[in-house]
Amino acid sequence: MDNNVDPIEMQKCLGGVSYPASKDEIMRQAEQHGANKDIMGALKNLSKSEYDSPAAVNKEVGKE
Repeated sequence: MDNNVDPIEMQKCLGGVSYPASKDEIMRQAEQHGANKDIMGALKNLSKSEYDSPAAVNKEVGKE
């Protein structure tokens, strides 16, 4: 996982996302929940356009 991203903090920022969710929806939700720049940067770098669960987002961020 990106060294600056706390997976628990990231999931708090993604609370309320209904999956499957697009990358844009995930980023919008995180921004509304006050995600820090490290989390926003990690989400911006997601490679897929849609995710089916919070675990899928964590896994993708963890690849960086």
